[in-house]
Amino acid sequence: MAAAVAARGASGGGLDKQAMDAGKYVRYTPEQVEALERVYAECPKPSSIRRQQLIRECPILSNIEPKQIKVWFQNRRCRDKQRKEASRLQAVNRKLTAMNKLLMEENERLQKQVSQLVHENAYMRQQLQKASLANDTSCESVVTTPQNSLRHASNPAGLPSIAEETLAEFLSKATGTAVDWVQLPGMKPGPDSVGIVAISHGCNGVAARACGLVNLEPTKIVEILKDRPSWFRDCRSLEVFTMFPAGNGGTIELVYMQMYAPTTLAPARDFWTLRYTTSLEDGSLVVCERSLSGSGGGPNAASAHQFVRAEMLPSGYLIRPCDGGGSIVHIVDHLDLEAWSVPEVLRPLYESSRVVAQKMTTAALRYIRQVALEMSGEVVYALGRQPAVLRTFSQRLSRGFNDAINGFNDDGWSLMDSDGVEDIVIATNSTKKIRTDANSANAFSVTGGVICARASMLLQSVPPALLVRFLREHRSEWADYNMDAYCAATLKASSCSFPALRPTRFPGSQIIMSLGHTVENEELCCGIDENAVGSCFQLVFAPIDEHFPDDAPLISSGFRVIPLDTKAVKHLLLDAITSTRTLDLASSLEVGNATQRTSTEKSPCDYSLRSVLTIAFQFPYEMHLQESIAATARQYVRSIVSAVQRVAMAIAPSRPGSDVGQKLLPGSPEASTLAHWICQSYHYHLGLELLRCSDEAGDSLLNMLWHHQDAILCCSFKVQPVFSFANQAGLDMLETSLVALQDISLDKIFDEPERKALYAEFAKLMEQGYVYLPAGVCLSGMGRHVSYEQAIAWKVLSEDNNVHCLAFCFVNWSFV
Repeated sequence: MAAAVAARGASGGGLDKQAMDAGKYVRYTPEQVEALERVYAECPKPSSIRRQQLIRECPILSNIEPKQIKVWFQNRRCRDKQRKEASRLQAVNRKLTAMNKLLMEENERLQKQVSQLVHENAYMRQQLQKASLANDTSCESVVTTPQNSLRHASNPAGLPSIAEETLAEFLSKATGTAVDWVQLPGMKPGPDSVGIVAISHGCNGVAARACGLVNLEPTKIVEILKDRPSWFRDCRSLEVFTMFPAGNGGTIELVYMQMYAPTTLAPARDFWTLRYTTSLEDGSLVVCERSLSGSGGGPNAASAHQFVRAEMLPSGYLIRPCDGGGSIVHIVDHLDLEAWSVPEVLRPLYESSRVVAQKMTTAALRYIRQVALEMSGEVVYALGRQPAVLRTFSQRLSRGFNDAINGFNDDGWSLMDSDGVEDIVIATNSTKKIRTDANSANAFSVTGGVICARASMLLQSVPPALLVRFLREHRSEWADYNMDAYCAATLKASSCSFPALRPTRFPGSQIIMSLGHTVENEELCCGIDENAVGSCFQLVFAPIDEHFPDDAPLISSGFRVIPLDTKAVKHLLLDAITSTRTLDLASSLEVGNATQRTSTEKSPCDYSLRSVLTIAFQFPYEMHLQESIAATARQYVRSIVSAVQRVAMAIAPSRPGSDVGQKLLPGSPEASTLAHWICQSYHYHLGLELLRCSDEAGDSLLNMLWHHQDAILCCSFKVQPVFSFANQAGLDMLETSLVALQDISLDKIFDEPERKALYAEFAKLMEQGYVYLPAGVCLSGMGRHVSYEQAIAWKVLSEDNNVHCLAFCFVNWSFV
């Protein structure tokens, strides 16, 4: 019971002011506490007027001073806060305890692995010494051929033994040393991290392992993970052909799964597997899986040629319950994706364990952690958005794009005749009917379908993230708004109507909707790790109507860029800055000589960065306009390819110093010169050094400015100042890229108070050349509030002492 105190008279009967002043206290009566608790439940912090009203309305409180009522509520709020903090600390302690257990197990496994390697090293030394003593010059290689890991499904009686064997092999990978695991770079374990992620080193196929803490019960986690299409975007379908019970209350299932191909240059994959679900003696749940050989599972003969049968080596999930709630989840994915079946340039995507870790292993762990947060109510989305609805819409958008890229026959896709040039593939799907209302003024007399124009191209020395951002933020450089309007009008007139489907209203009246963010608050055009091979950068969009059916397939179109090499994209983006490439990419597209590149301009690292770009655009059509729309679609995608090539040439980094005569902007100085002017003007006006080493020059000075911890931005010295340069911290603060920086004006980033403060100091800035601005709040390009402790503005002077631009330095900024 909540204990509340009040002053009491010496006689012990009632409350009196003299006793209160004397400092004697008693507990409130249960009736008084009950009355106060009722009010607290409605309003934890009542105003003075509400407290006075409470005393008047409750006779049992009439002999208590308002000040004492106020103190009671203060104490009650304090106890509430303490309870919440204690609960939070207990939750953190549980997480840390579970993570400590996980790390101890990982340390034990690593110690076993070290011992095994020491033993193998000693054995190899012994063999080398014997060979040296024997002076045997003919070294014979001993190659151990692994046994065929595929198992036959023709004999159902043998499946239980296969299941137990799969279980043992999976557990040896999940918690043992069967695979030489190496921690994935950049993944740091901790209570708030995704988990511990590792990739295989030197094993057959590609493998990844992740383990982490999830605040869900084991049975719920098993249910989610077994539904692979719900969280694995590359999973086209998963069908359980048969299921029968096994020992220990477990089940054995024969499963057929299809995976999308990420690009038009490679065939899709399928798997025919045995999946075994069981429980261990310690209460842990296990779902393990491996490939089977033999007939009986898979697509029909008509579509089988579109898939390459891949192998799943013993993989699965180990879910162990934690004390106090939640589970520790171990995930192992071990695959042989048959890399021989794809062009050599694409084989890094199929031979990299890092790709499997990103696209499957960590995707599963992130998904169940997100579901756990949503179920606990820890995640609140703005505007009343439902996480499940947004996630489903995101999956539909991605599925529609994957369907367009792959064009499976059993989905109704068929290829159309080429016009003689094989650069664009045109496919048609008449099963995606467009049915219109007969009473509509714009009703079509004949049903039609969808035409897809798709193409893939290899990019050299182009940062994928920068390319996709440019395509998203400068749509006018490649899009034909007449085609967009046609698609939108077609769908609006027909609504792509599907009978018996419940419509869903999307807020607003926007027709073309680009899904910029998924429910996990990650941009759809970004991968998990922008620096890793296999990261997927994509921009996908689809025309929709307010009453678009919630189960209808979306006619998705867009771009997908996948890096093929391990060069860090971030370093190449910096190379694009520190070299003398243009910062105004949109302007550079109009300057012919700014995009001309020769083979002598490329540095060795430029040759090593390759990526594949896949483009797929879908167009609804009426049957009598099929040929016309197909020709238009082919020409439209060709124009997009040309536009992308121009953009790629503009943003491809060159070797620093190879094109000294080029400018950052028309009429602007070179990048290194601009950096020199910024630092020189800062010293001239303030008498201080902006950078530690002021004697640096050229690219070195620009590099230091680029990596400066504070946000440094330059804006044009015009009536409407717009930003023309920012260092990395400045781009992070504004949440933008160098491509879109030019679209942000000085007025846009300041709220009204900060704008007035700047205008009030503008005369002083012009007179003395600099001004200090107090702490305040500005806005990022995404509309988020950014606080800063201080801002400094100064005039940047050119060599002839003319004002070239204004520079700003935001000190100790952070998102609010």
